[in-house]
Amino acid sequence: MEVEKLRNDLKLDEGIELYPYKDTVGKITIGIGRNLTDRGITSGEAMFMLNNDIAIAVSMLEVNVPWWKDMPEECQRALANMCFNMGWPTLSKFVNMLASLEEGQYREAATHALNSRWAMQVGARATRIAELYKKGSI
Repeated sequence: MEVEKLRNDLKLDEGIELYPYKDTVGKITIGIGRNLTDRGITSGEAMFMLNNDIAIAVSMLEVNVPWWKDMPEECQRALANMCFNMGWPTLSKFVNMLASLEEGQYREAATHALNSRWAMQVGARATRIAELYKKGSI
């Protein structure tokens, strides 16, 4: 069988949906007929998506806060984690935290991160991220 021809047939029959939707029998579906309700995704697919999403977060930081690469590695990880979690548009509203990071005031940045609605929403994740910022001061 010619897989490329089958691939083209399936694209034609299923269409390409980049956001989840309910199919004709109510199953959550995405892509080209991927039934998330019954099949889900594989670990490899999850890692592929993770790598793409990390690349997007890093790209957003490189464009919007180019000085981030000058921070200690732990602080870079913390900021990338936050950008991954909330996206740049929301992260950009952390004006005081970002200013503290740019000035190398990592403990102060940790305090700003923890004194936010985001920290209340994500709980232990915020605490771990704040600890990474604090390690940048050591």
